[in-house]
Amino acid sequence: MNAPEPVVKEAVIKMYAKREDIHPREVSGRYATWRWVCVWLTQALFYGLPWLNMNGRQAVLFDLGARKFHLFGLVLWPQDFIYLAGLLIICAYGLFLVTTVAGRVWCGYACPQTVYTEIFLWIERRIEGNRSARIRLDRQPWTAEKIGKRGAKHLAWGLVALWTGFTFVGYFSPVRQLGHEVLGFSLGAWEAFWVLFYAFATYGNAGWMREQVCKYMCPYARFQSAMFDRDTLIVSYDTARGEPRGAAKSQGKGDCIDCSMCVQVCPTGIDIRKGLQYECIGCAACIDACDSVMDKVGKPQGLIRYATENALAGGWSAAQIKRRLLRPRVIGYGLAFFAIAAAFSGALALRAPLKLDVIRDRGAMGREVEDGMIENVYRLQIMNTAEREHLYRIEVDGIASAGIADEDLVELAGATTRAVPVRVRIAPGKAGSGSHPIRFTVSALDEPALRVTEKAVFIVPK
Repeated sequence: MNAPEPVVKEAVIKMYAKREDIHPREVSGRYATWRWVCVWLTQALFYGLPWLNMNGRQAVLFDLGARKFHLFGLVLWPQDFIYLAGLLIICAYGLFLVTTVAGRVWCGYACPQTVYTEIFLWIERRIEGNRSARIRLDRQPWTAEKIGKRGAKHLAWGLVALWTGFTFVGYFSPVRQLGHEVLGFSLGAWEAFWVLFYAFATYGNAGWMREQVCKYMCPYARFQSAMFDRDTLIVSYDTARGEPRGAAKSQGKGDCIDCSMCVQVCPTGIDIRKGLQYECIGCAACIDACDSVMDKVGKPQGLIRYATENALAGGWSAAQIKRRLLRPRVIGYGLAFFAIAAAFSGALALRAPLKLDVIRDRGAMGREVEDGMIENVYRLQIMNTAEREHLYRIEVDGIASAGIADEDLVELAGATTRAVPVRVRIAPGKAGSGSHPIRFTVSALDEPALRVTEKAVFIVPK
């Protein structure tokens, strides 16, 4: 008799797991205070800088139409984009340095996603209540109360998002003019698009996506491990002290009472007791929550704390951890950061606020004019990158008797450029036929040290 064939059950593998809503519990403590300090500082800068004026114009304005970037008293032109590259390199090395020393503190305290999520969560708590009340509200059917609370929350989120979008565009279009256009319903199409686009991004990322941005969209979470080592300070659970978990009065148990407060306050919904995970943004909310629980049960703080893998394994003290801060990787990043920052600062400080380009008139290689004088025509592109106007003198040398046949004084307002046609003449017989090097010098009469020289070629026809 044949044996029955075994029953084969098909396993269903889900390629996408439905998102579970995370309602972080509000927490207080020293790290929560530091997070709110960062929120206030970053937002005071972001919302306040466009309204500052300097030298009669907006202090910080990236005027793409005029191709000028105003940074307080500094004006940068397209030719100065090398400074932008230098600034990005400095920021990158600064991020590498901070991450190697202290993990993802940028993500936990100053990242825009974290900052706006904190603001939107604060609004949510004020309108819908604490964590338990929000969970109950989620499970309730749609009643007038639920519609009212959700409507008020989304209205508040929308207003914050719109103000954020308006402020963002205010860095690229004069913010006062932009405000008048908004109030007069005369906002341009592109300005309206970017206000709404940035508002939508803020509303969606901070209001709806939240931890999804950190877990799935942000590339920093993926390559952070390349900058970590066993001496990097990270939010850590002391397994040796906390395990096995049990009630506060239980005999033979660790200090962890398994209250799950560390999970309830986590903005990404992870359990730090499972070890370091890429979702951890280093915000230290779990540290504040655990410290408050330890205070209540009469046990020392620090069951969850900033520590290193080597420190946990070896039971190191805080002094031993600090001694390992200056390790080769940190020193390398630090030296690179400070060297590039010093070079960038020096180049910016020595940058002359006067630029000159000389373009020779190619339509006429050289011509003879009255009295046998030989004349070449040039166009001088003079750029005053300073914030105040200057009166400049144009001079030429390199060939005996070379002189300028036009007005040699040019006045330029601050942060402007002008194309100046210049005719250069030399006396007959002063130079043989062919090309001869000459130099144009432009100098400010009110500031003699402000001068620039550019080479050119003078052609004598045969």
